[in-house]
Amino acid sequence: MDNVRMKPAVEAARQRLAEGRAKILQQHNRGSLGIQIGAKISDLIDDVVLDVFTAALEDLADSELAKDVSLVAHSGYGRRDMAPFSDVDLMLLHARGEDDRVAPLARQLTQDLVDSGMDLGFSLRRSKEAVQLGMKDPSVLTALAESRWLGGNEARFERFMTRLRRETKRRAGSLLQGIDHARREERLQYGDTVHLLCPNVKRSRGGLRDIQLVRWVGFVLYGTSNLRQLEQLGALVPDERRTLRDASEFLLQLRNELHFHAGKSQDNLEKVEQVRLAGVYGFEESCGLLPVEQFMREYFEHTSNVRYISSNFLATAKGRSSIVVFFGNLFSRSDGREYRIGPRRIRATKLGLEKLQGDFAEILRLMVLANLLNRWIDHDTWQAIRIDMMTRKQVPLTPLAIERFLALLAQPTRLAELLRRLHQLRVLEHLVPPMEHARSLLQFNEYHKYTIDEHCLLAVQKVTDMNDDKTVLGEIYRDLRKKKILHLALLLHDLGKGFPDDHSIVGARLAEETCRHLRMSTREVELIRFLVEKHLRLAHVAFRHDLTDDRVILEFAAEVGSLERLRLLLLLTCADIAAVGPGVLNKWKKDLLIELYERTRAQLSGEIPSNVLREESAREALLKRIKNHKNEEWLRRQIECLPRGLLIAGKERDTLEILDRLHGVRHDRAVAWGRYDEERNAVEYTVGAFEHISPGIFHRLTGALSSKRLPILSAEIHTLAEGLVLDRFYVQDLDFAPPPPADRIADVTAALVKSLTDPTEVPPRFRSVWKTTKDEPVEHLPTQVRLDNSTSDRYTIVTIFSYDRLGLLYSITHALYMLGLSVRVAKVSTYLDQIVDVFHVTDGLGRKIEDEPRLQEIRARLEAAIEDKLQMTSGTS
Repeated sequence: MDNVRMKPAVEAARQRLAEGRAKILQQHNRGSLGIQIGAKISDLIDDVVLDVFTAALEDLADSELAKDVSLVAHSGYGRRDMAPFSDVDLMLLHARGEDDRVAPLARQLTQDLVDSGMDLGFSLRRSKEAVQLGMKDPSVLTALAESRWLGGNEARFERFMTRLRRETKRRAGSLLQGIDHARREERLQYGDTVHLLCPNVKRSRGGLRDIQLVRWVGFVLYGTSNLRQLEQLGALVPDERRTLRDASEFLLQLRNELHFHAGKSQDNLEKVEQVRLAGVYGFEESCGLLPVEQFMREYFEHTSNVRYISSNFLATAKGRSSIVVFFGNLFSRSDGREYRIGPRRIRATKLGLEKLQGDFAEILRLMVLANLLNRWIDHDTWQAIRIDMMTRKQVPLTPLAIERFLALLAQPTRLAELLRRLHQLRVLEHLVPPMEHARSLLQFNEYHKYTIDEHCLLAVQKVTDMNDDKTVLGEIYRDLRKKKILHLALLLHDLGKGFPDDHSIVGARLAEETCRHLRMSTREVELIRFLVEKHLRLAHVAFRHDLTDDRVILEFAAEVGSLERLRLLLLLTCADIAAVGPGVLNKWKKDLLIELYERTRAQLSGEIPSNVLREESAREALLKRIKNHKNEEWLRRQIECLPRGLLIAGKERDTLEILDRLHGVRHDRAVAWGRYDEERNAVEYTVGAFEHISPGIFHRLTGALSSKRLPILSAEIHTLAEGLVLDRFYVQDLDFAPPPPADRIADVTAALVKSLTDPTEVPPRFRSVWKTTKDEPVEHLPTQVRLDNSTSDRYTIVTIFSYDRLGLLYSITHALYMLGLSVRVAKVSTYLDQIVDVFHVTDGLGRKIEDEPRLQEIRARLEAAIEDKLQMTSGTS
């Protein structure tokens, strides 16, 4: 194959592409606009494609063929905004009955273009056929809407476009539904919020695809995808067109940089790239914000604007349906002379629009009305408010506006959606001033998935969703008489981020200022300030401390001080965690939070905690079931000492099965078993043995799991009667789709048993895999090791925050073992690439570690072990 010479036209095309791309790269590096680079790439491709097209026609020796076909560019190539490594999408139009005559040209053209180094998308169509496909498939229609004539018969192309415009206009309603559905599906795959912290520049919400959505909708309704022409037709207001133009330029230049730097098609804005690009764009640290946070704030500002304009443009287009208008008018009624209330929507009349101009109180009246009636606000009404607000720098905040805002906060129905609208209109920052600083502000860590403003708004949504919750959370939420306190606290809880000081302290100050700005009572101010300042405490205590320790409960109850605060703190904490990202508030975390709530509630009220009652009830039920069992005495001793986690978390049958497996285990042997837990979407492995079987049981088990490429999501250690220990791990299996096969589980359990019965001091080997992207810790996020001797009377508590790596937990537990420490309680949790691991440890004699030099040694050894692991794994990919 290497000896086969390419055609002269193909060799020339390859050389021209290489030279052209090198030249365009230089222009990009000199700061050329994204749209200019896209046009230059398109021009380069045009020249090469037409040269190859001409050469192919000459080779076929059919002088009339060029008059009978039309070569068409479409999609991004048709728009002339190509990225450096985008596909080249072409269509060859021909007349009916010319298939056999045109097929050789299509074959040669595609072969030569691929040989020249292009990633080609090619179709051979008749005009009628292409249009029919577009009417059936939204992805085909949106590609054809961006068509551009390249060569051949131009009249044939014009006839094709005329037919396409005519057919799309005839079917506008159904086509808009199809385009909307296709875009929704794409957003679900790539991120359905503009505030996703690792977005896809092209496909995530508010990205280039949503700018293209405006073009496609414009083509369906008006026959043009040109934004300036849509402005001239009145479909876009001038400010919207300029906003889309500026966002398009920013995103195109960013996408070009991603492609050029990767040397291939790359549209994902990963964390490492964000840090690099902040430097490329010249951002410097200022006002407590990292360069990357400033860069991403600008990104989110653009995508937020695009999302708002595109969604409203689409909604307005869909609302133009004559059927929608007819039935909306038929079944609507008036609310005074200002508003018309339909079956689903409420819209302002001409008088209503006049009253809404520059009047927060009237805007909020409309929102409260929509909330009470459970109606959506008409998009034309929103648009009129937005355009008016964009022209005003200041609007007076009247007592009536404050009253209506607080009334809005008191109702859960559509609250989050209405607050988002107020935020988009830049009204919310006049009512809650810290929202202006938080707008589009990045939380630069792997734990949160959203920007600060979106996280706070999402937290409000999560708590209002509890209105339909059937658990204790729903009961508490529905019983709240003053929901506005909770809703406002959630809106404020993270707004202290982005400043140099502790965000909880800063946030408490901002919360107090905001409440006074809203003229709330002294009691309400103090309560909201407490909730914001302490919004992390419930989770910290629940996830990092031993909840059977009376001292932990007593101190937390004293800190909270009242049942009202406790209820609000529980709901706020659950909503906050749920708003971090999908699946973060799992059953394990929720159970711990509720257990802490119930124990603290009992302490504050003088009652017996309900979970204690459940614990004793479960113990009694187990004791009844073992009567007349052949091992009744042994089982009784074990059940009487069973820890809370095994009593409450499992079913009676499962608990007895565990004890049956442990009975008869020899002192020098171990047992292990595994099962897939569908609710957690994880594999559960359980190991039982006598604690003296081998020193360092916990670290040996973590090593065995990591050597099998099983990231550990959480871990539990249970001490039973007569020296037995039970360790349980929840892991992800990277090598098998869930559930893993039985032989895989058998292989892992055998490795767990061997790690205890045939221990070795040789560290386990962690098999590496090829990765398509860099997987390295991002700068400015250091490992933290915290030691706490004040919370527990029995243990020194070690808390570790770090980026996760395969085998990291083994490195930590091995370091604890080498330090001569015994792990009594372990709480291991992982989210995305971040771990928060908590170990309750003692020395070899079961005592807390009080000596300060010894504590410093423990911290230093753990930090060194973690950093060594991170450096070792980041260096291999």
